[in-house]
Amino acid sequence: MTFIEDNAQRDIGLADIATAVHVTPRAVQYAFSRHTDLTPLGYLRRVRPHHAHTELRNALPGTTSVVAVATRWGFTHQGRFAAAHRAVYGQSPSTTLRTPP
Repeated sequence: MTFIEDNAQRDIGLADIATAVHVTPRAVQYAFSRHTDLTPLGYLRRVRPHHAHTELRNALPGTTSVVAVATRWGFTHQGRFAAAHRAVYGQSPSTTLRTPP
């Protein structure tokens, strides 16, 4: 989980996670299923939107853009990012960016 948190900005997959913790991909999957209700990549899909939201919330308007933040956290389709953000946080990413921290 720490590896995923620390590397969520990178294009990582199950093999990268397994290599980082010196086990097989199947061992990573087993450990996640045993300790969480998520797969390793499912966890990554939760971590990335959280980091993007945090960055948007803490950014000063005019110093960054929603597109830059979304891209940095691995979202290549802006519409999907906006929909996912709205579903979790109840507002658009641009509204989050404009709201003072």
